[in-house]
Amino acid sequence: MRDLSPGSGHSNGALFSARPAWAAPDTSFQSVDFPVNSSSGEKAARMGFAGRRDGSRRTLLSPLLLLLLLTASGLLLGPPPGARAAEAPACPDQSPELQPWEPGHDRDLRVHIGRGQGLLLAASATVHSIDISDGGRLVVKDHQAETIVLRTRHILIRQGGALHAGSARCPFRGNFTILLYGRADEGPPPDPYFGRKFIGVGPGGTLELHGRPKRAWTFLARTLRPGGLQDGSYHFERSWGHRGVVVHVIDPRSGSVLHSARFDTYKSRKESERLAQYLGALPAGRVLSVAVNDEGSRSLEDSARKAMTRLGSKHFLHLGFRHPWSFVTVKGNPASSVEDHVEYHNAQWTEWFDHVPAAHAKGGEKIADLQAAHPGKICVRPLDIQARTADGANLTIQVVHKRGQDFRFACYAGGQACPPHRLRFLCGKPVRPRLTVTIDTHVNSTLLTLEDDVRSWQPGDTVVVASTDYSMYQAEEFRVLPCRACAPNQVRVAGKPRFLHIGEEIDGVDMRAEVGLLSRNLVIEGEMEAACYPYASHLCSFFDFDTFGGHIKFARGFAAAHLEGVELRHMGQQLVGQYPIHFHLAGDLDARGGYDPPTYVRELSIHHTFSRCVTVHGSNGLLVKDVVGYDSLGHCFFTEDGPEERNTFEHCLGLLVRPGTLLPSDRDSRMCRAITEDAFPGYVPRPRQDCNAVSTFWMANPNNNLVNCSAAGSEETGFWFIFHHVPTGPSVGTYSPGYSEHIPLGRFHNNRAHSNFRAGMIIDNGVKTTEASAKDKRPFLSIISARYSPHQDADPLKPRVPAVITQFTAYKNQEHGAWLRGGDVWLDRCRFADNGIGLTLASGGTFPYDDGSKQEIKNSLFVGESGNVGTRTTDSRGWGPGGLGPGGRTLPLGQDFPIRGIQLYDGPINVQNCTFRKFAALEGRHTSALAFRLNNAWQSCPHNNVSNITFEDVPITSRVFFGEPGPWFNQLDMDGDKTSVFHDVDGSVSEYPGSYLTKADNWLLRHPDCIDVPDWRGAVCSGRYAQMYIQAQKTSSNLRMKIVKNDFPEHPLLLEGALTRSTHYQQYQPVVTLRKGYTIHWDRTAPAELTIWLINFNKGDWIRVGLCYPRGTTFSILSDVHNRLRKQTTKTGTFARTLQMEKLEQSVPGRSHYFWDEASGLLFLKLTAQNERERFAFCSVKGCERIKVKALLPRNAGVSDCSATAYPRFAERAAVDVPMPRKLAGAQLRTKDHFLEVKLESSKQRYFHLHSDLAYIEVDGRRLPGLEEGVQVVAVDGSQGRVLSHASFRSAVLQGIPWQLFNHVAAIPDSSIVLMASKGRYAARGPWTRVLEKLGADKGLRLKERMVFVGFKGSFRPAWVALDTSDQQAKVFQAVPIPVVRKKML
Repeated sequence: MRDLSPGSGHSNGALFSARPAWAAPDTSFQSVDFPVNSSSGEKAARMGFAGRRDGSRRTLLSPLLLLLLLTASGLLLGPPPGARAAEAPACPDQSPELQPWEPGHDRDLRVHIGRGQGLLLAASATVHSIDISDGGRLVVKDHQAETIVLRTRHILIRQGGALHAGSARCPFRGNFTILLYGRADEGPPPDPYFGRKFIGVGPGGTLELHGRPKRAWTFLARTLRPGGLQDGSYHFERSWGHRGVVVHVIDPRSGSVLHSARFDTYKSRKESERLAQYLGALPAGRVLSVAVNDEGSRSLEDSARKAMTRLGSKHFLHLGFRHPWSFVTVKGNPASSVEDHVEYHNAQWTEWFDHVPAAHAKGGEKIADLQAAHPGKICVRPLDIQARTADGANLTIQVVHKRGQDFRFACYAGGQACPPHRLRFLCGKPVRPRLTVTIDTHVNSTLLTLEDDVRSWQPGDTVVVASTDYSMYQAEEFRVLPCRACAPNQVRVAGKPRFLHIGEEIDGVDMRAEVGLLSRNLVIEGEMEAACYPYASHLCSFFDFDTFGGHIKFARGFAAAHLEGVELRHMGQQLVGQYPIHFHLAGDLDARGGYDPPTYVRELSIHHTFSRCVTVHGSNGLLVKDVVGYDSLGHCFFTEDGPEERNTFEHCLGLLVRPGTLLPSDRDSRMCRAITEDAFPGYVPRPRQDCNAVSTFWMANPNNNLVNCSAAGSEETGFWFIFHHVPTGPSVGTYSPGYSEHIPLGRFHNNRAHSNFRAGMIIDNGVKTTEASAKDKRPFLSIISARYSPHQDADPLKPRVPAVITQFTAYKNQEHGAWLRGGDVWLDRCRFADNGIGLTLASGGTFPYDDGSKQEIKNSLFVGESGNVGTRTTDSRGWGPGGLGPGGRTLPLGQDFPIRGIQLYDGPINVQNCTFRKFAALEGRHTSALAFRLNNAWQSCPHNNVSNITFEDVPITSRVFFGEPGPWFNQLDMDGDKTSVFHDVDGSVSEYPGSYLTKADNWLLRHPDCIDVPDWRGAVCSGRYAQMYIQAQKTSSNLRMKIVKNDFPEHPLLLEGALTRSTHYQQYQPVVTLRKGYTIHWDRTAPAELTIWLINFNKGDWIRVGLCYPRGTTFSILSDVHNRLRKQTTKTGTFARTLQMEKLEQSVPGRSHYFWDEASGLLFLKLTAQNERERFAFCSVKGCERIKVKALLPRNAGVSDCSATAYPRFAERAAVDVPMPRKLAGAQLRTKDHFLEVKLESSKQRYFHLHSDLAYIEVDGRRLPGLEEGVQVVAVDGSQGRVLSHASFRSAVLQGIPWQLFNHVAAIPDSSIVLMASKGRYAARGPWTRVLEKLGADKGLRLKERMVFVGFKGSFRPAWVALDTSDQQAKVFQAVPIPVVRKKML
């Protein structure tokens, strides 16, 4: 459509396309060169006023007038008392003291402005360098119509010198550029502190740059689609369920869609005639867009084919099965037609399989049998089958289709059944049809609708629109065009977007793309070479462009520095200390340092830089506000050594942050492996651990403020709080060891992070503060382990202070929305969406070195797969099906990555009043709202609490997942994988208030009444739980521990140990049920020293343990209390040997007993907590209670595994100490889907000499007892959970051909849950067992005397189908999801 606004300058017309059109934005830059005259000597400055020349080679510029005011008391630097000082003009270039200065262009001219001189730069100039000192002042004249360009190698401002362009009250309105030129290899640097190609502000120097006020950045207020479709444009997209021919009729004048229609020529032949009539009735001159979605040829008749041919189509006449086809024409003008057509070949042959025909296969052989014999290699519905003899002769195959997918085939050779032969199958590839129709009336431009008034953005300005997908490289630059018709919050830009940029809140999460202004009227720019040159090691191995830009550096003691409205382009160098803006060891920069007004940099655009954006080094109290940092190398907003505090980053935007070479944390994997000069010889880089940390905001001290900032795309992380145990570099000694790890967090409010690879935010890790050595070969400042534990005044002996994070938003981060490790990290009102893992809260450290403090998140939202589906690119690895809805979407880490909302690690954590939305697992992708850290070696805390949880569009099967062996989970055999647990305080997750959720096979926590949840691979239990922390010393680190709970000796738990194999000791951290007995065994000789710490034990809590040792061992055992913070240990008692097990119960504080049962090899102890414990602390108020065992072992002792002698001797009857809570029901449930509690039991019971049989089926508390011997069958509606039928079949009926059972099961409706339990004697074998197989049991099953079964009658096998059979007791207590729904396939 024509833009009628004056000055529009856009071409007319519209773009019609059946596929999106891609247009690259204009990202060019303008630079201005000035002619320079070379000279072998230095020249005097030419100017329009008197000067003097001294004997040196430097040209000095004298002032016109020098006023000295003398009094009897000495020299006055101001007016005498009582005199009124004249106010300085608001605009510095209006000062009458200034003299015009036009030095021309001379690359050899070294300029010094001093001795009170005041010069007014009124025209472009080129000089060698400028030194402003001794009261000298250089002011830039504010021309409204002329751009002033000052080209120089460097500018040094010191000792009372000042450079001004505008002021805070009088912003500079014209255009002024400083071009810093020069190469790195031009000899020694002119200044050893500032280097070269710089603006240096030394002691006493003043830099005041105040450009025209413009909005720094804002948000899109309307979504920007690929191709830039706007109002007046049209977008149509369909996938499944919309097959056939789709026609759009378009007005050729306005480009608007007049009407559209779909004709299902796949399903009905009548649709062809309707299509022909529709096309015939359209008036000439209409634009037609016609395309086929999915399939449109099966019922396509000649009438429609010929009608389309008359319009100008050449391919529609021969349209074939599933051929993609699109067509644009003007009716009545066939010559205008544009057409695209591709033949469909979406099938391939399998390999050949050797096959022996089944004898007497009635009705042919089942293809399903071959699929079972060759799993994953033969499709469910082959398109064709070929057969050959061993010598290659073709055989005849007849395929029989029966009852949907029940395919059968028969092979014939000369009319006879085939001998053994070879088969192969033609299988179709998965098809995901997609049709898009776009009509764009703004062909050469795009309209951006923004949140704020952007009238300050002018034609010619450049803006950048941030990515709103996983890749930061989807950020796009655009040039602003004139647009008189635009509203105050709109701009028209040149070109079209290539990616989707969200401009709205989606699913409750603000995903609006940031739009940053890159252009300013004050510009400081580094003049660059055409290509990379090696001024530092390795540079040109990683960059093909020049990285030696300009830089601005502020030294301690500068007089004043205020920068606003400035653009910095091509700044920074790949050298330490040379950054676009660098406050270097400047101390306090606010009122504490005597600065009034306080120092600030604001409304800056720093882009295409070669080393960071803003660096705060050894400086405090700086305000960094409204700064845009774009396309930088290395950390963007960077605090350096650790002592930087009280700095405020407000409303700053950083995006497209790439790796750099300077520090290990800046480097990517390739750099980390290549740059090893600063490591000790023999160093083997581990990039993921030592490097790989480049971040948009790199905070080396928590005591800084970040408010309203956005980290919109980094190679690694958005916000990273890193810890320097001691300050590094020139800041050494500025604080005591550990200070930064204990200082409370500054204000962190309303920040956002998206499009980062590693995480939106991290609080974790430290940097190595020692040089590389033989002991630790890693380079200085490599990433190492550290823990954050904030305390009042940074004193670990004072009360803890929570680090509070409010209104943080993290979306589309590939790995983590946030990974936060530390004591008392609390989040409130946060939003997480579309992250690989929304949030991981890790404790302050591995016990016993953490405080046992709690972490919590409350009042927050987690979204698994939002409506922001992203943009499909040529890299198909990041695209796949979503869990909800029919379409595809971008995915964080591959199609099968298990997306998680909150990942529980160790704890304790508290999740309260949070909402989880749109988490839905697929077959092959284990998405869940709550889950556990993968491959976890560390402890899991039983006091991980979850309460008041809301689920929206989260199937009940996807609420929790404990993991299973396979992709991403590996073998699921690490200690933390086995001991995962959390407390469902109010039942809002499991529907069992007060229950504990644990891994299904963790029998240390289970009891007989626990309810299995197979979809979660977990169980719902009740009980009182705590932890043991067992340190095995003077032993091999490969030692493995086996712990057995006495009431389930057949289910031991094997623990590998949490530490690496290189340590001299090992530790184990099982979660245990209190008031129970356990035995502990080893796969090698028992450790000579053992320390058992009681974790999460309240006063009076106890367990009894039997430790396996070789016969002939003697013991020394004591108890103590260890205060970790003060590193003090107090002995609290000893253990004396007793010959009677019962005496263990008679122990008193200070004196306890141990029982050494040498026959079994077990040392028995009763471990009882003596002191109270704070709620979330690991240890008691007096310290950690420990029991230390020293064993004198006999020589050549073997493996210390006493299982065979311990059981059944010390086995105990399984009992339920804490009854299971009552399941929520009816109005208590928050969602329509819920669990159906089913309990089935079949057992022999013995009372003295009497025997009886017990059998029952219970559904949601309604018990249906089995009244006679045989098999009891209960059918339950799989959509609502209602009992449909209840029947019993005696043993006599089951023998022979049990037609009654067959007919009964056949009459049960599809999608029903079928429960079966045996009682007494029944026919454990026979044809009736085929019923179990049809209901989901494994084929070839063998039943024993007792049997219970949970099955499903339907077209798939749910995860919860279960069969238990035993000679004594068969039992299944289980939660079945209602309604029963099949997961989508990946």
